[in-house]
Amino acid sequence: MGEVLFVILLTAATGVGGLALGGCLAALIKRQSHRGEALLLSFTAGLMLCIVSLDMVPEAVEAAEGMLWIVPVFLVIGFAVTWLLNCWIDKSAHHEVEGDPHQCACGHHDLHTAGIVLAAAVALHNVPVGMAVGATVAVEGVCWAAALAAVTIGLHNLPEGMSIAVPLIHDGSKTVSAIAVAALSGAPTVLGALAGYFVGSRASAALAGAMGLAGGAMLYVVFFELLPEASDRWKSKWTILATVLGFALGVALVLGLEH
Repeated sequence: MGEVLFVILLTAATGVGGLALGGCLAALIKRQSHRGEALLLSFTAGLMLCIVSLDMVPEAVEAAEGMLWIVPVFLVIGFAVTWLLNCWIDKSAHHEVEGDPHQCACGHHDLHTAGIVLAAAVALHNVPVGMAVGATVAVEGVCWAAALAAVTIGLHNLPEGMSIAVPLIHDGSKTVSAIAVAALSGAPTVLGALAGYFVGSRASAALAGAMGLAGGAMLYVVFFELLPEASDRWKSKWTILATVLGFALGVALVLGLEH
């Protein structure tokens, strides 16, 4: 019961809290700093990549107990499912005016819809990402490794919370409402974490599969969302350095936790 409560509180604080904090930042600064966002996205990507490489995959291999094929297969499945999900969301969100493929139907009056669609997208892909925390607790119990994974999710959610709140605020929504929408999109993180915990605690093969799915989803977030978004916001070698620093910090933390 204690572990379940730990999973719920941890993912609520970093999943829901991270998006809510991002919404608050959007309300405070109004105008987003592209350089600051790029550095944060790159740093978070490095930290996430380290967790997948040095923590989640080794744990999945250990849990597989001879059935090592489970790990790469479920990594690919997790990546593919997240990619297909995001493709469907993008197709729904970026609809075109009929008869004119170059004109987008989303004008200023549709900013509210854009914000809601983005919130739904964030909510959907937070499910497999949240599984990483639950699966880690299933393996190691209440531990700092799970907290580290959750913190990276929270960091990743900061710019996403800002992205959700900005169009809503600019469309005339109340600040509190915009922050609430951003926060609610983090709720599925808790559901994903609980799924990862209960599946992982039932059998070692299921745990390896859950860790693989979550790892694949996180790899998609790193290589198809965080790094491209960072590059779009600021094309600079400083973003590469931020990624390296994020990975290095992850290595230091993972090695420190093991000792």
